[in-house]
Formats: sequence, C-alpha cells, structure tokens
Amino acid sequence: MSNEISSRRAGQPLSEEQLLAVTVGKLEPLSKPVLIVDCDPRWPELFEVEANRIRGALGDRALRIEHAGSTSVPGLPAKPIIDIVLVVVNSAEEDSYVPSLEAAGYSLRIREAEWHQHRMFKGPDADTNLHVFSLGCEEVERLIMFRDWLRSNDVDRDLYARTKGALAREDWKYMQNYADAKTSVIEQILARARAKRS
Repeated sequence: MSNEISSRRAGQPLSEEQLLAVTVGKLEPLSKPVLIVDCDPRWPELFEVEANRIRGALGDRALRIEHAGSTSVPGLPAKPIIDIVLVVVNSAEEDSYVPSLEAAGYSLRIREAEWHQHRMFKGPDADTNLHVFSLGCEEVERLIMFRDWLRSNDVDRDLYARTKGALAREDWKYMQNYADAKTSVIEQILARARAKRS
C-alpha cells in the first residue's frame, strides 16, 4: 500500500479496519516478503519520466513535484517503488486533478481525508506511489527534510538501511504494517535533522 512516506502516526500503527476505510478498491495483503534491493541508478530517470507525465496531465495545476522516499536517496537500498510527492492547490478537491491523472494512467488507491487530505495513486508504468497534498501542507516539508537529511548524513542513512533490511525479513500482512514499523527510527532521524536546522 505505502512506504515510509506514510509512516507518520506517532508510533500508532494502522489497524486493518483503518486500512480498509482509506483504501479505494480492494485492500491487498502481501503475498510475498517485502523486497529491498540495492540502489538502482535508474531511479532518478524513472522519477523524471513520471514527473513529465504528471506535468503533461496537470500543467500548472502541478505546483510542485518531488522525488521522495528511499529511491530518491543515492546509495540507499529500497523497495523498487518510485515515491513522488505532488502538491496541488487543494487535494480535497478531487475534481480538479483526479480525472486528469486517471486519464494519464494513474489509479487512485488511498484517500485519507483525516490526514492532510492525502491521496495516493499507483502509476501506469514504473511501480510508482504518487502522493498528493495541498499547498502549504506541513507533511511535504517533513518528507523533503527526511530525504535531504538522508542524502547528506551517512550515519543515519546506514541506520535507516539496516532498519529497513531487518524489518523486511519479518512477516507482514500488509505493506502498511511494514511502513508503520519504521515510524520510531524515522522520528529519531527527523529529530536530528530538525535539531541541525535550528
């Protein structure tokens, strides 16, 4: 379903009932272990392909498009899924962007009205999670801070890689369960990033 981008509920994992409530369509259980692969130098190129597709679909309604998540950090092993953050004026106003994204091949999978009006789409070609937020949403800056910190901090990048590798070897019913299990280490890393900023 998701990845570290959605590991954000202050250590409170989502229940199956909560997952069902926000999933558009069928909630798919994991049928195999979480796959973590070595960093692929093609990931930034795959992001650019998707970013161009989004720009083509939305034009100036796409206020910001960022590569986020582990595939955006050189040298970091990751699930081979390109995470993209898209900022629109108001993500709750689905009529203003959802039909255009669907026409470009994206399919809406998550609708979280209670959490920053987050929407998540799966991509048409590369395995992509497209996360949509509103202009001014604090979560966007949190995601970019996490990405930028891991890009510049070898110690925390290695800590995060080890954590993901260990958790990937465990059994999870849903991908979100794996993502939620990383919350504690993500928050520790973000605390160091924030402290360095101040």
